[in-house]
Amino acid sequence: MLKPSLDDLLKSSLRSILKNKGRTILTSLGIIIGVTSVILLTSIGNGLKSYISDQFESLGSNTIFVSPGKIFDDKGGFSSSSGPSSRFISTTFNQSDITNLKRALRNCTIVPISIASVDLKSSKITKTNITVIGSTYQYAANANYLPSSGNGRSFTKEEEDKKSDVIVLGHGLADDLFPSGSALNKKIVVKSKNMKIIGILDKKGGSFGGPDVDQYAFTPLGNVFDFTGSQDINQILIKTPNKDLVPEIKIDTEKVMLKKFNKDAFTVFDSSQLLSSINTIIGTLTVALAGIAAISLIVGGIGIMNIMLVTVTERTREIGLRKAIGAYPSAILIQFLIEAIILSSIGGTIGITLGWLGTLAINQFFPASLTFGSVFLAFGVSFLVGIVFGVAPARRASRLSPIEALRYE
Repeated sequence: MLKPSLDDLLKSSLRSILKNKGRTILTSLGIIIGVTSVILLTSIGNGLKSYISDQFESLGSNTIFVSPGKIFDDKGGFSSSSGPSSRFISTTFNQSDITNLKRALRNCTIVPISIASVDLKSSKITKTNITVIGSTYQYAANANYLPSSGNGRSFTKEEEDKKSDVIVLGHGLADDLFPSGSALNKKIVVKSKNMKIIGILDKKGGSFGGPDVDQYAFTPLGNVFDFTGSQDINQILIKTPNKDLVPEIKIDTEKVMLKKFNKDAFTVFDSSQLLSSINTIIGTLTVALAGIAAISLIVGGIGIMNIMLVTVTERTREIGLRKAIGAYPSAILIQFLIEAIILSSIGGTIGITLGWLGTLAINQFFPASLTFGSVFLAFGVSFLVGIVFGVAPARRASRLSPIEALRYE
């Protein structure tokens, strides 16, 4: 008897699988769930990375921040909340720190930021514990918080100097306070002040599970000082002339701050440093979650192996007959191995399709991005699962004795 070609074995395997379509789908279910889960989780991780990168790019690569507390540890990751970094809550800056930085960094833009949590009231609706950011007129342009054309404007230097009762609202906050019409040029009450809404930001949303910028409000620094009853500054933004000066300016900034504060009382960092730390966390979390989801692939592989073993038992007489008329053991092994691979490949294909559709659905509410790498990895793993878990049933089928197989009832 001639040794059957790979094409013949493939056709025979397909016929065997298509005889019982229901069993085929159920057998592939574990692979389907595993591949879908892995693709969805990696898509969310990739989408979140891209979203955060876009947010930081909008700030520019020449932006430096000075924040209270020790944010990063010695390895470049985020510091824990214990030990020296607990100073984060007690450390605050003031106008003298801004003055010192302006004297030392004459070619940079120094922007103080103060934060208050207050209630905002329109004629009918009250929003409680809203974050109001107070800063200079330079903040909106340097932090990418300028209202787009047709949505008003940010406050001017003159309005900042006069502590004018003007405010800019986030997109969601404006909709909440004035659900029936535009909030632009309307008035709201903040801490007994009647403030005019001069601008509304475009929808921005939150990032990395953080606060929703759409629920923020922005006003001249002096107004926030009045709201809080103090002159405390919570963060300092520094804009350098170009990104090449960032390392030098960071060193100069630290020298200025160390004249007054302990080294653990503040952190000087740039946007790329923060982005790198956040991406490391997201990457680690994505890999961990994808690894957990991949357990479904192992469970699916075990399911394939079990069904293939049952199939070998059901087709014992067929195997015995084929061997009796001269079928090679290797042909039997390859056919059953091909069947296992086809089962896992069917599961992988369906899983990829569901993962792609799921990514499109999730992307309507949360950043998600499907990459070729994640698809290739998921399908490759499912293909490998078919080989690994198909070997044992295939070897068992190829080693059956033709005489005993023909006598099997």
